[in-house]
Amino acid sequence: MQSCATTIAAYLASLPEARRAAIQTLRELFKKHMDPTFVEGMHYGMVGYCVPHSAFPPGYHCDPKQPLLFAGIASQKNHFSLHLMCLSSESRQLTNFVTDYAKSGKKLDMGKSCVRFKKVEDLHLPAIVRHLESVSVKGYVEHYQAVLQPKAKPKAKVRDKK
Repeated sequence: MQSCATTIAAYLASLPEARRAAIQTLRELFKKHMDPTFVEGMHYGMVGYCVPHSAFPPGYHCDPKQPLLFAGIASQKNHFSLHLMCLSSESRQLTNFVTDYAKSGKKLDMGKSCVRFKKVEDLHLPAIVRHLESVSVKGYVEHYQAVLQPKAKPKAKVRDKK
């Protein structure tokens, strides 16, 4: 259920108190532990954290008018979701995040880059904090650009004729 709210204040006002409190808790965590160059705003119907065009002028490759999204927090119909875009491909961050979570004993309900949960207490917050603190805007942009690069095809081996 994507929100039509255009501001974070309107988004939060549209939520029941318990859901608003959960989103606020995560917003505070994100602001405290991630690179301050990321900018908070409403993106794709959720509270999002983006690389501003001033730091990465090309923006999101599918829609360059949009800034490059790094993370998002959303209240869905039956759950909450954290969208951690840097975890969407095979990377050291993904491996470390999943390993941290496994050590916690908490259940990780994760899609490609989306962590789903029913309440904040279900999350392993130290793993999320470590992830947020480990990614700078510069590092995220470098990772993003590397993922977009087409993979080089291996050269065919030439056989010697004897």
